[in-house]
Amino acid sequence: MALRGRITINDNLCKSCELCISVCPEEAIRISDGINYKGYHPAEFIKDMCRGCALCSIVCPEIAIEVYRER
Repeated sequence: MALRGRITINDNLCKSCELCISVCPEEAIRISDGINYKGYHPAEFIKDMCRGCALCSIVCPEIAIEVYRER
């Protein structure tokens, strides 16, 4: 049984550094067209193909990403 996952990104903490995008093996994260209250375009989860590897959460300097794993 494959491990599946999903992430949530706190829009107000994200500063658009794009580190999460660079490490995501499933290319499931992109920069949003919207702007948060600090004036940044936050990252957003775009696919339901996350495998729960947590690389995005590990590299996030703002601790804005939470990973949830399911079987």
